[in-house]
Amino acid sequence: MPDNDALRRMPYSLEAEQAILGIILVDPQKIAKVTETVRPEDFYLERHSVLYDAMTDMFRSNVEIDVVTLIDRVTRLGAYTEGDAAKYIKLLADLASSAGNIDEYIRIIKEKRVLRRLIEASGSIADSAYSELGDVSDIVDYAEKSIFDISADKYSDRFVHIREAIVSALSEYHYLEQHPEGAGGQKTGFSCIDRYLIGLGPGDLVILGARPGVGKTSFALNIATNVARSSKKEVAIFNLEMTTGQLVNRMMSSEAGISSSSLRMGRILPEEWTRIATAASSLSSLDILLDDTSDITTTAIKAKLRRCKNLGLVVIDYLQLIRGESHTDNKVLEVADITRDLKLMAKDIGVPVILLSQLARRSEQRTEKRPMLSDLRDSGAIEQDADIVIFLNKDMPKDGESNPAANGFEVCECIVAKNRHGATGTSRLAWYGTNFRFVSVDEETNEPG
Repeated sequence: MPDNDALRRMPYSLEAEQAILGIILVDPQKIAKVTETVRPEDFYLERHSVLYDAMTDMFRSNVEIDVVTLIDRVTRLGAYTEGDAAKYIKLLADLASSAGNIDEYIRIIKEKRVLRRLIEASGSIADSAYSELGDVSDIVDYAEKSIFDISADKYSDRFVHIREAIVSALSEYHYLEQHPEGAGGQKTGFSCIDRYLIGLGPGDLVILGARPGVGKTSFALNIATNVARSSKKEVAIFNLEMTTGQLVNRMMSSEAGISSSSLRMGRILPEEWTRIATAASSLSSLDILLDDTSDITTTAIKAKLRRCKNLGLVVIDYLQLIRGESHTDNKVLEVADITRDLKLMAKDIGVPVILLSQLARRSEQRTEKRPMLSDLRDSGAIEQDADIVIFLNKDMPKDGESNPAANGFEVCECIVAKNRHGATGTSRLAWYGTNFRFVSVDEETNEPG
């Protein structure tokens, strides 16, 4: 049990802890409410934690809770002698006050528990800093994760009755009837794709797969720009392969409609400077956040995203370059851990996450080269954890011919291969390779819209 010095230093409320235990003793039905949010470790005093743990075990076992049965339970567990148990448990029953204040008592011990966790985390963070072991960035990430885990503690055993869920759903239906533009999640800006997805929903993990050189990075940047412009929210882009300068060059080329090579080589015509200025002004007005850290981990990604205040979308390019936390030699297990972490991250932060992924080479060896879910490279967990899987494909033979560039663009397939929320299907996009831009294609004319 804690010594007197620890009692003086660590925040806790003796009265609140005793009151909750006493209320349960005199009114055992109250334990159902208490167990919705209170765990044994929320009690600071060990003797209180032991008693509450015994009470919850009796509740689960459908054993009536009263002074006599509780004394018998903790005595048989060896946590108390029979004399000590009888003396203290009777005291708790005598101290029990009105059950009307139980919500306040729960609030008090939960807040004291948070303060103690902050003190413990601060000590652990200080120890890590004093040790000077490892990278400073890893220590900072650990510190942020420790504090975030405390603030994000959402423990609850409470069920949601279907009546409550239906009331919430009906309210949503009425709202969408009056505001149809609010249906679905974030729109990609490509109508031919949005008709399948009905937008990117909060917490969705979206896998965007393609072979190298097909344009998946450009497609993701196009979507990111569209979302930032339409939602007025922050869009975070992590690119582990290219520098920030290279990303900006692609985005400027796409926005201005000027060849990327012309921009990089400075071969800019006088009349093109107006388009460059307009593109620069337009992109600068958007809340797009760029990170080109290579060898980044999921923990570091989450730490950076926690600083965003108005996040609308996350783009990560690409999966196979993310460093695993476990440092295993098994690439399949490492990728599985990464995709699971990113799916949980998407759910926790409540925004869609677009994760780019390479495809296995076996797709090139088939007669039918159109990508399939089994082509996702390194792990079946990618397909399993994803809510939506989208493939890009340029290999579209027609009448035995290839797909040559015509009028400055190539026609590219966009395949929605998995959609947990709706239909799957294939649309066509026009790919302007010289300025890294995708445009929807009119299904009837097969021309860019």
